[in-house]
Amino acid sequence: MSIVLTTADWITMFVQFAALSLLSVGGAITTAPDMHRFLVEEHHWLTDAQFTSSIAIAQAAPGPNVLFVALMGWNAGLNAGGYGMAMLGVAVTMTAIMLPSSVLTFLATRWGHRNRELRGVRAFKQGMAPIVIALLGATGWLLTAAHNQPTHDWPLYALTLVTAFVVWRTRLHLLWLLGAGALLGAFGLV
Repeated sequence: MSIVLTTADWITMFVQFAALSLLSVGGAITTAPDMHRFLVEEHHWLTDAQFTSSIAIAQAAPGPNVLFVALMGWNAGLNAGGYGMAMLGVAVTMTAIMLPSSVLTFLATRWGHRNRELRGVRAFKQGMAPIVIALLGATGWLLTAAHNQPTHDWPLYALTLVTAFVVWRTRLHLLWLLGAGALLGAFGLV
């Protein structure tokens, strides 16, 4: 895939990711559906396969899960003309996704700690939980829709439901569930 990204396009990408940074309550992964809309559907800077691969590779690699944003910038830069542009893509997307939310978090945490007894602060904290859950659900739906073969992928859906139920109803550590999923995948069952 070959695209042309002008200076205005890089600025647009920076502004979009900076805005998403302020919406990334629960982590950058919660904004993946809008990143998909922006990068794949609206501007065609990434293919659908590049987008989902960026998330899958970053989630499988050790380190922070925000690395998928760097991979999206890398892929957009590669599509625009090589490794130099890829490094620019990483710098633009990572700076934009990290800077606004980091500054806001620092300032809000200081203020919230000083005013933690206020009713509004407690209500805000409790009100954010459903929003985070909904954003994570939207991300899961987007990644699931990439398969789009329900009759073939039914074991994946069943494993997802069983895992969600076990997490909800037991205190079993998540590493055991990840290990079980890895074994099922290694044996080709899912």
